[in-house]
Amino acid sequence: MSDVVTSQDASQRELDRLSELAEDVIRRARAAGATQAEVSASIDTGLNVNVRLGEVETVEHTRDRGFGLTVYFGKRKGSASTADLNADSIQATLDQACAIARFTEEDEASGLADASRMATTFPDLDLWHPWAIDTADAIALGQEIEAAGRAHAGITNSDGASVQAGESVSVYANSHGFVGRERGTRHSLSVALIAGDESGMQRDYWYDSVRSASDFMNAKALGDKAAERTLARIGARRLSTQQSPVMFVPEIARGLIGHLIGAVSGGALYRHASFLLDHAGKQVMPSWLNIVERPHVMRGQGSGAFDAEGVATRDSVLVENGVLARYILGSYSARKLGLESTGNAGGIHNLVVEPGHGDGGAADDFRGMLRRLGTGLLVTEVMGQGVNTITGDYSRGAAGFWVENGEIAYPVEEITIAANLREMFMGIVAVGGDVDKRSHLLTGSILLDRMTIAGE
Repeated sequence: MSDVVTSQDASQRELDRLSELAEDVIRRARAAGATQAEVSASIDTGLNVNVRLGEVETVEHTRDRGFGLTVYFGKRKGSASTADLNADSIQATLDQACAIARFTEEDEASGLADASRMATTFPDLDLWHPWAIDTADAIALGQEIEAAGRAHAGITNSDGASVQAGESVSVYANSHGFVGRERGTRHSLSVALIAGDESGMQRDYWYDSVRSASDFMNAKALGDKAAERTLARIGARRLSTQQSPVMFVPEIARGLIGHLIGAVSGGALYRHASFLLDHAGKQVMPSWLNIVERPHVMRGQGSGAFDAEGVATRDSVLVENGVLARYILGSYSARKLGLESTGNAGGIHNLVVEPGHGDGGAADDFRGMLRRLGTGLLVTEVMGQGVNTITGDYSRGAAGFWVENGEIAYPVEEITIAANLREMFMGIVAVGGDVDKRSHLLTGSILLDRMTIAGE
């Protein structure tokens, strides 16, 4: 308990220091002639331990500092940054930012977010849970996870286990008088294992990521899960080229939602680099499907009271009854599009894809989703970068399992799945209740009516 109290006190002192530094630099920027200024400052500390075959591979202690300053001289902008918080480095960063701003072209969309949009309330979102684990205990935990996985018959090797503990304190301040302070912790455990027989070698993994170490899955359970996933891939086959229904497991399904985010984000839109250009208010998904941003989820992976510009966050619908309700905008992209910021400078905050299906009634669990799939492909891994957000064309390498009559029949590999994202989004049949909570994109399995599978 004393370690946690000490960490609490230290984090508050660091926040006080960063806040004072940020406000001082903003005052100095204004004195140097800047009409507006903003500062982001952070201190990240962590422990990362890797073990393999029971032996320590790496132990890394980190303490990273970051300081970024942006100044505006009218509509001219200059930015500079440093990883050193001493006075000389900060002054040099200020001088550099001001010099850059004086020689850049004017940009009518530049400037701080509107003062009226700044956050004024800062609820405790339960994001600060320091993990008082020392190096020896972290090594022992990694060895325990790996040993649990390697104990399974058929596991022949290991790519190692990792234990990570991290703390971050940060301040964003600007010349509107806004000072936002944040602190959060992120911890993770992972293990990757190898199995092989006469048909070849297979590798798979599992991991957990939490705000509080008390929320971790059991170390043995983590090793067991990685081993079961690896062994299940033994004897993988290729499929013949065909069209079939395809279901993405939650950790892969969130990648599909990531493509939606990319296509409706301001940067892609004002550059005319999105297949969903001018689609606000239009049907992009089935009429039963809703996606909502919830920035204030307790212990959420993407929770925050304000965005990267100090704009207050709030619950907001992204897709309502299949209709794209809005775009994802910071103040710059909003001005370029003649719109208003949606409080998404720096990214999205806890996007929830609500489970459901077109039949009404309760959402399916994973087994229920398999039954709904019937006969088709279950995708557990995708490879390659074959996604074009300008056209929506989607083509990626994949691996997973062939499912027959709602039951997993056998593993598959060395296939390609292809379609167009526009058709994929409209072709969503169901979203499962098996939500993966290890990310700020919260979705269960996603079942699509069909994709093209290229195989033998």
